[in-house]
Amino acid sequence: MAVTRKGLQMAQTLRECRDEPIDVYITNKVVPSEAAKKILHVNTFDKLEEAVKETFYVYDGLIFVMATGIVVRTIAPFLENKLTDPAVVVFDEQGRHGISLLSGHVGGANELTRTLCRALGANPVITTATDVNEKLAPDVISERLGLRPWPKVRIKTINADLLEERIVHWRIDRTLPHSSFYQQRLEKYGQFVDLCAPGQLFEPEQDKKEQLEIVVTTEAQLPNLADLPANILCMTPRRLIAGVGCRKGTPAAMVMMALDEACKMIGRDRSFIDVLASTMVKRHEAGILYAGDSLVRPVKFFDNDIMAQMIAKHHLEESEFVLNRIGIGNVCEAAAYCEAGERGGKLALCKTSFERVTVALLWEK
Repeated sequence: MAVTRKGLQMAQTLRECRDEPIDVYITNKVVPSEAAKKILHVNTFDKLEEAVKETFYVYDGLIFVMATGIVVRTIAPFLENKLTDPAVVVFDEQGRHGISLLSGHVGGANELTRTLCRALGANPVITTATDVNEKLAPDVISERLGLRPWPKVRIKTINADLLEERIVHWRIDRTLPHSSFYQQRLEKYGQFVDLCAPGQLFEPEQDKKEQLEIVVTTEAQLPNLADLPANILCMTPRRLIAGVGCRKGTPAAMVMMALDEACKMIGRDRSFIDVLASTMVKRHEAGILYAGDSLVRPVKFFDNDIMAQMIAKHHLEESEFVLNRIGIGNVCEAAAYCEAGERGGKLALCKTSFERVTVALLWEK
């Protein structure tokens, strides 16, 4: 978002720094005509406050090219919590500094700031204490591993204790699917990890009751908050939703190959997929149905009307070819958002085309 002509120029430059699509919003005082909007590929607004209200819960990240004070005052009414707020990054019009303003860890603002600043040759301004002190915070790790922290109030406590040089110990439910994957990744990050039986997860040894613990288990295994020891933060796997579109008659082998390649692109394998989603138009598509059977995962199909709402809500890019064929121009991303429902989601992989198949991967929030 920008409010001046120089700001628009910087926004256009930032858009060129990312592979995934970035929508640009500019005040209509700078771009007053419909013809100019189409040429520049921008959206316009009358008031910044209205534009933020419309987009704050829609995008994974918001990049403002303007004064930080304006941004703070504008986003303040919409803030909820660090697990659901989008990443907010601020750049000056000259592109000298990029500031990670909001949701640095879980929202990904710190990483977004670093990525954009590297591309611009700008100075990244990161102020989260764990990053400044080169400590890998648990909420950063949870985002990398596709885990959901609970209760979120404990994140602040754990991070504060990390800064006091206290050690965090991880306990992973050994019956959890992919428990060895989590163990290997955590050890790679320099964490202290044990695989435990479910009965041992919340019962640390007598001489370690004050040790900081993070327990990775299923939501079904979580205790009541009143029964959770004060030194424990829990994490549960988020669902990974695969939105799938394909041409008519595409063989299951091609769908499976596309899913394999898509998962590799986010550092996973297809066994991490929890559910497949597509349009109701494809409900009889054998390739998608057989892929679900092969993975032993449910396949959900959604009406085009509901998917069209998601396309509008999340400003998803549409293909004119697909729109003319089936009535909506985005299948895989829209279907994934439909399956996430009220919980919402964050795209791990934007719509990606493979041979006769498109795939989008989304972590449920």
